[in-house]
Amino acid sequence: MSDETMGVLSPDGIDRRGFLECMAWAGTGVIFSLVGGVLRSTSLTELLVGGRSAEASMATIAAASFNFAQISDSHIGFSKAANTNVTGTLQSAVDLINAAKISPDLLIHTGDLSHLSKDDEFDAMDQILKGVKTSQRFFVPGEHDVLQDGGKNYRDRYGKGSAGDGWYSFDHKGVHFIGLINVLNLKAGGLGNLGDAQLEWLAKDVKGLSASTPIVVFAHVPLWSVYPEWGWGTDDGGRALSLLSRFGSVTVLNGHIHQAMQKVEGNITFHTARSTAFPQPMPGTAKGPGPMVVPADQLASVLGITTVNYVENHGSLAIIDSTLSSGSTEKQNSEARQVQIDNFTFSPNPMMIRAGTTVKWTNRDDMPHTVAEVGGKFKSPALDTDQAWSFEFRERGVVDYFCTMHPQMKGKVVVS
Repeated sequence: MSDETMGVLSPDGIDRRGFLECMAWAGTGVIFSLVGGVLRSTSLTELLVGGRSAEASMATIAAASFNFAQISDSHIGFSKAANTNVTGTLQSAVDLINAAKISPDLLIHTGDLSHLSKDDEFDAMDQILKGVKTSQRFFVPGEHDVLQDGGKNYRDRYGKGSAGDGWYSFDHKGVHFIGLINVLNLKAGGLGNLGDAQLEWLAKDVKGLSASTPIVVFAHVPLWSVYPEWGWGTDDGGRALSLLSRFGSVTVLNGHIHQAMQKVEGNITFHTARSTAFPQPMPGTAKGPGPMVVPADQLASVLGITTVNYVENHGSLAIIDSTLSSGSTEKQNSEARQVQIDNFTFSPNPMMIRAGTTVKWTNRDDMPHTVAEVGGKFKSPALDTDQAWSFEFRERGVVDYFCTMHPQMKGKVVVS
């Protein structure tokens, strides 16, 4: 990758080259490789960093029947504090795919291409994605892409040849791809909805396929219930999944929630992708979903791209997410993340990290403070001015802590 500066990312002074150098491991884009019937994934950052694991991954990719990339939630047109340059971060994701020297057969975008369904936003997104070294691009809309006219502008641009409100399927080298629409006619609470007409079409679409046919389904809102309280699920998703239960290998790709989550249920593997635009809070950690502002040095760690390889053997789909964060995961986790205690507050709060990361608290107040997990799993000694204490977080989850001397001081660490 060139060391040439590629322009300013944001007023914080982060340029695109620096942003790319900060890509460690997230999940908005993925390279999938098909080798004989099983999807495999490879971290793009891993390929760029090199080493034995990268060599093994490249060997898998080289043996694949084909590779394809997923990208999601670009939100072109968004310009608030969470990310003032979403075109820059989308371009960074494209650069990362190309820098890994992988030419995917297909590029799949799982929705929210635009932020307000405007022509200039779609145009800008199209121009950037033309830079991906692939000849075929496929899309499904997010709710932001159908705001103005019920999706007519989106369908005119990206839905030619589709059925109904824009759903479609196609075959590529033995894999059957199905693009579903679940962002129209949203009900109270915001759950996605497929509708009877689309489900009837899906039943007919897969009826004549052999049970051994690998299936890849992609839609914007997750087909499984991630967190219904925030609308993170599809109310009739179970009906769609039941139509796919007879197939031996089903992969479901979604966006919408702006974070990477994986789930395996029998023959079905679910994967949600991170956004190239901005992060959202983990389920239940905030009053509701929405753009989440994080410190500039953490933004790259919550955005990303994903790669998946399709390989034939008796294994299952393994998707490894690649973020826009620097160096390898091992390097990132070996460096302590800093929390400042000042004016009787913890900052940043929440602190977002990956499992295996050490967090270091430094007291800048004139009064002593402690750092204690609410359930008693850890507690620091009293920290006087300029004293510090560290703790390594090895398990995923949301960790609440407070100062035992001043209980009104509360903090949170989100370990993903």
